[in-house]
Formats: sequence, C-alpha cells, structure tokens
Amino acid sequence: MKNNTQLTQEGYDQLLEELNTLKAKKEKNISEIEEVAQPDESGEDVLATQLKEELELILNKIEKIEAVLETAKIISGDKKKSKTIQVGSIVKIKISGSTKEFSIVSDLESDPTRNKISDNSPLGQALIGKKINESIEVSAPVGKINYKIISIK
Repeated sequence: MKNNTQLTQEGYDQLLEELNTLKAKKEKNISEIEEVAQPDESGEDVLATQLKEELELILNKIEKIEAVLETAKIISGDKKKSKTIQVGSIVKIKISGSTKEFSIVSDLESDPTRNKISDNSPLGQALIGKKINESIEVSAPVGKINYKIISIK
C-alpha cells in the first residue's frame, strides 16, 4: 500500500495485536510443518501440504498488516474536533425520526455491529466533508435514504 491509511489509535493497536497473534501462529505453524515433514518419504503428507498452505495465508496477512502499519497515519484528537466529517469523526445523524451515532473509520477498522462505518462505504463517502445541519441522500438496496447531520465529535 502506497497511500497512508488513516487509523484511530484503537485501530492501530488492534492491527498491532493481530500482527503479534499472526506471528505467533506462524511460528507454531512452522514447528508443526517440521514435525510432520519426513525427509525420507517420497510423497508429501496431506497434513504438511495443508500446513504449508495455511502458512502462506498467514505470511500474506502479516505482509499486508506490516505494510499498513508502516504507512499508517494515526488520527489525532485535534482532527476529530473538525467542523467537517472525516475519518475519526463521531457523527450523530437523524434517520426517519430516529437518531444514530456512527464512528467514521478506515476499511480496516470498520465494524457495523459496533457502529463503526468505513469512509469508503456509501454512507461514509456521503458523510465525508459534510457539516452539522447538512442533509444527505444515500442510495441503498431499499431505496434512497435521507440523513440529517446533528452533531460531529
């Protein structure tokens, strides 16, 4: 990844934790491969093949996370207090009479079950750069939905 990925401190810490977990899995996987690999056998064991495939997936994930962490830009508290919505903002919006609060985060941190929406999602893209009291319309599978921005933290 050439671009700087904007992350909250929480998101950065979660990626770091995931990286450490993956590195531990990698070491365990390598040990398991060494245990099942038999140098005198002509064919490769099915288990060894599966472990090598798993190792390749782990190594790819490690590489991706390391690339993100190398270029990541951690969003400071000052940026969160902006008058316009951006990554790191907590936004309260009104939808059909009810009020909801969302955190705008990068793709890597998004978790709709915890009201963390990606800046690349349709709603996230529509909210970026908007101010309090602005209304937006977002196309969704159920049709167009109108949102009004109540507050930005």
